[in-house]
Amino acid sequence: MGGLPLRRMLAGITALGLTLLFAQALTDFGGVWVDAVIDDGVYLALQLGGAAACLVRAARVRDRRPAWLAIGAAILVYALGDAWWGLESGRIDAYTWPADLAYVAFYPLCLTGMALLLADGRDRVAARLWVDGLIGGLTVGAVAVAFAYAPVLDASRVSTTQTALYLAYPLADLILIGFVLTAFATQAWRPGGVWVLLGLGTVVFATADTLFAYQSATGTFDDDSVVSALWPAALALFGWAAWQPWRPRRIEHEFGRQAFALPAAFAGIAVALLCYGQFADLSAAAALLATAALLVATVRAGWTFRAHTRLLRATRAEALTDGLTGLANRRRLMADLERAVARAGARDDAGHTLVFFDLDGFKGYNDGFGHAAGDMLLDRLASRLAAVVDGRGRAYRLGGDEFCVLLPGTLGANDPLIARAVAALEERGDGFAVGASYGVVTIPHEADSATHALQLADQRMYAAKDASRQSSRRQTCDVLLQVLREREPGLHDHLNGVAALSVAVARALGLGSEQRDEVARAAELHDIGKIAIPDAILHKPGPLDDDEWQLMREHTVVGDRILGAAPAMRPVARIVRSSHERWDGGGYPDGLVGARIPLGARIVAVCDAYDAMTSDRPYQRPLAHDAALAELRRCAGSQFDPTVVDVFCAVVADGPPAPAPDAPTPPAAEAADGAVR
Repeated sequence: MGGLPLRRMLAGITALGLTLLFAQALTDFGGVWVDAVIDDGVYLALQLGGAAACLVRAARVRDRRPAWLAIGAAILVYALGDAWWGLESGRIDAYTWPADLAYVAFYPLCLTGMALLLADGRDRVAARLWVDGLIGGLTVGAVAVAFAYAPVLDASRVSTTQTALYLAYPLADLILIGFVLTAFATQAWRPGGVWVLLGLGTVVFATADTLFAYQSATGTFDDDSVVSALWPAALALFGWAAWQPWRPRRIEHEFGRQAFALPAAFAGIAVALLCYGQFADLSAAAALLATAALLVATVRAGWTFRAHTRLLRATRAEALTDGLTGLANRRRLMADLERAVARAGARDDAGHTLVFFDLDGFKGYNDGFGHAAGDMLLDRLASRLAAVVDGRGRAYRLGGDEFCVLLPGTLGANDPLIARAVAALEERGDGFAVGASYGVVTIPHEADSATHALQLADQRMYAAKDASRQSSRRQTCDVLLQVLREREPGLHDHLNGVAALSVAVARALGLGSEQRDEVARAAELHDIGKIAIPDAILHKPGPLDDDEWQLMREHTVVGDRILGAAPAMRPVARIVRSSHERWDGGGYPDGLVGARIPLGARIVAVCDAYDAMTSDRPYQRPLAHDAALAELRRCAGSQFDPTVVDVFCAVVADGPPAPAPDAPTPPAAEAADGAVR
């Protein structure tokens, strides 16, 4: 029965049976024999088919087996009761109470199955969803009592006991409907196929029971009417529900439209029913159910309002808080700055001081130790900064490695509190040093708006950072260049020439001042590793053999190690290491390809090659400017980055730079290493 073609065939047979049953009820076609086959045989077959579908599903699929066993047993018991009724109802001494017992037994069995389905996977359903189901059940009950059961009581021509028996079944149906509505609610009113079919079957079943109660009370019930066809139709729907895919929804939020739309709709129906009772007779039971639905809906509305208020507070807190460090964020800073500016001029206002921090050395730490370690460092530094200004002001994280503090009063850049804040953002360890550059602005003396204050503090911070970085890097570079001059005096002019060309190309490519400085230092120091090359190889007058070339190619790795020992020079070290890589991957030491080579290294490689080709060498005559450019273009895409070559050619289009007046001749090994090959 699990195969799709077989399921489709059984669905077709069920549809055909229902068509025959309803057609017979509406038209009474055929003779007595046809009437007996359809009214008895097809009628009972549809009910037994629904039971079989549930029981076979329980036997073949372990998942939710008890639920479908209970529902299948309920349908089977009901079908057997109908069979008994068919056999006994025509006799004068009708012995029909076993059928009534079977009908009554249907409800607890079916309710048990639905309850098991409702409990499946619903351990963590929000309480609000159960309340939504209760609102729906009370409202439906009120409507049913008002428009179905009251008319039955008013029109009844039989005894009160008999009428109560007729109404017992629709009242039990109301409990089934309540379970279905609760199931719909626990899935945020987006049920799957299983509950849709169970719900449809329950409604059809309740409709049949209600019509039967009314017609029996008024003496108008006909066994061959459409009402009789509704029962097997409902039980067939139950059976078909057993084979629908089970896809319980995970309710991960509670603030969508379904959180209030349907409960509000049920509450509106309850209000309408009570209003109707002002102009027509409304039974006390219906009014009580409608009032209960309204009371529960009122509680539900308060619950929703509280949840939304809590969400609003949480959202506001998240909007003003940095998620990593817990400090206030940029949005909170701008709001606080606006308030500080607005207070300017008030008698009790002593002004405010904004301090903007940017970490130095954090990028190297992040690259060296990983982003997780970087996040932990940011969190530690943020906690220290917040502790320093606690009770005096507020600390903020603007994003990345940028922090701010806003302090009451006008403080100088050398104020002890600011000095402690700077110290809080410092951390040193094996192989790393993290500190902070900062800029200070007083409000309203130096800035008359929040945006102006932040921009001015940012500018002052970067001015301080550039001065510190340039000083540290320049000092280190000068020391190393002096070492290189002592070892190889002839390299001085060559390195200066490569540096000047590299800065011009970097500027043409749109690199910022910090990146241009890194390229300039790398161009000056790209041969620093040659101080570790033996003089016999470095000054060899003739070509180098393979072993000598292998040793020569280690000079970029040595240069990387030398420069990497100084934190300020680590970006330069990365460029130096890759200054002899090739665009096609044939370079050294790492065989990098294309854009994986740092841009600064690609710039230095082109400028170094041009300078080597246009300089006088003991073993070769210098190339003319145009010839050197032609050689660069020829090697673009293989040895050099084509874009860098194009920009370089544009930069030197008016001719080669003027040579230094007393430029000494570089040694053979240096010239060969810089040449195009």
